[in-house]
Amino acid sequence: MAEVTRLWLVRHGPTHAKRMIGWTDLPADLTDTAALDRLRAVLPEAPVISSDLVRATATADAIAEARPRLPHDPDLREFHYGAWEDQAFDEIDSPALRRYFDEPGPHRAPGGESWNDVAARVGRALARHAQGPDLIVVAHMGVILTQWARATGLKPFDALAQKIDNLSLTRIDLHQGAMVPVSANRL
Repeated sequence: MAEVTRLWLVRHGPTHAKRMIGWTDLPADLTDTAALDRLRAVLPEAPVISSDLVRATATADAIAEARPRLPHDPDLREFHYGAWEDQAFDEIDSPALRRYFDEPGPHRAPGGESWNDVAARVGRALARHAQGPDLIVVAHMGVILTQWARATGLKPFDALAQKIDNLSLTRIDLHQGAMVPVSANRL
């Protein structure tokens, strides 16, 4: 029988920021204890890994309980928005910003990353860590969307239409190197 790793992708708790927040290290609001309880109840007894940004590490710690906690991995970080990082959208609105979101893929933020860069970085990280039957990954909306696009075959622009709420669960199975979408934005 073929080896399968079920990836349980959890988006971190909300930051409430209304800016371009990628590598900016803002804390998560984890006061929604009902949502955290629901996550803990449906997640398997499996290792938990997260991005190294505090909003992801704190969320991972909040849901881990007795599950093994793996070291944080910076390759699971959100998009690096470069010069746009921590800026209000109306302050940086430009043709380049619109192209970045309207034609995601090869276009990079100034001094930052493209969709393709993030998808490759995260794909390599997941391949490194997917060693068992289940892996819980606490990460960011962009990280989850790049892998959802890969699993579903959606173009990046179309994947951006997929909602990924804070403290939601998306599941993708890795089966002999192929990604199989199971569910997105649950809970």
